[in-house]
Amino acid sequence: MRYIASYILKDLSKKMVFIGGPRQSGKTTLAQRILNLYPYSPQKKGIYYNWDFNEDRQAILKYQWGDEHELIAFDELHKYPQWKNWIKGLYDKYKEIHHFLITGSARLDVYKKGGDSLLGRYHYWRLHPFTLSEIPAAISPKEAFQRLMTVGGFPEPFLDNNEREARRWRRERLDKVLKDDIRDLETVKNIQLLSLFLDALQSRVGNLISLANIGEDLEVSSPTLKHWLSVFEKMYLCFIVRPLSKNIPRSVLKAPKVYFFDNGDVKNNQDQGACFENLVANHLLKKIHFLEDRDGYRYELRFIRDKQGREIDFVIIKEGYIDQLIEVKYSDPTISKSLTYYAEKLKPRKAIQIVANLKKSYSKGKIQVQSPFEALSNLET
Repeated sequence: MRYIASYILKDLSKKMVFIGGPRQSGKTTLAQRILNLYPYSPQKKGIYYNWDFNEDRQAILKYQWGDEHELIAFDELHKYPQWKNWIKGLYDKYKEIHHFLITGSARLDVYKKGGDSLLGRYHYWRLHPFTLSEIPAAISPKEAFQRLMTVGGFPEPFLDNNEREARRWRRERLDKVLKDDIRDLETVKNIQLLSLFLDALQSRVGNLISLANIGEDLEVSSPTLKHWLSVFEKMYLCFIVRPLSKNIPRSVLKAPKVYFFDNGDVKNNQDQGACFENLVANHLLKKIHFLEDRDGYRYELRFIRDKQGREIDFVIIKEGYIDQLIEVKYSDPTISKSLTYYAEKLKPRKAIQIVANLKKSYSKGKIQVQSPFEALSNLET
């Protein structure tokens, strides 16, 4: 059972539950599992509908369920243009009879201003692919790490562990997102240029992203690329990590970094350092999304890069305060001078250097040097 299932079961007794996350991250399987585990009242049961199937789509629009269906799951409902107003009306009228579970491969946490807002009617959970904090029982941590670095953490390629099949799966998944999902939700006409932009981002993982430079290469304006990047983020293809400026007077304030939910999307995958940095970024984002969705705190994932070249790969911000500094190295166990400097200056709760090939962990002052198995195996710390 996936890591958020028990929390979703509790939340369904109070409000609607939305589950967002990347396409093929396991949302449908999780929804069907929750339908089986839900503690139904006597003579009650659940029912599942997928908007992508024509028969289910017609059944949704005709309200073809009965009072015996205590839990109703709608998969990919966000593809219905009026879905927010529709589900709001359905919930307000029938919340005493039915409970609702809604999943989608695009961001569902879009608050709408005015009287039609869904705010207060649902809890939102984000499902991520497998990581070191969530490993199937038959797979060892060492084997899981190898799979994450080669085929990525999405359930199908991760469990299959076949690099050739993973490449085929990845191509088909990206084609589906670019040619179907984005066209369903956005007015993006030039899919070929969109694909070239995605290629450019995939080859720059871990580096500062200049949309102006990419725009010159593709002959596309920076505002257009900025919109496309927001579309990729909305569709859970990638996520943006922006620089921290507070308390960093000499920081570089503009250029962000981009990372991918699928570690296999890193084009420069011959650079093990870039792959490992992307892997760590995924783990950290999964952690802060889980803590936000469970506990209600506000988290941010940032990085530091100042004009003197001092850089910290990741900074976790909790409720506006610096909680953790994380530096990522593939093989060098020597503590980064930048981490030493900023650990002293910013005084975070934790300062960690994660080393992929670390032979033995150690501490020096406030800084811990850890393997990925030590640093990334717990969502709550």
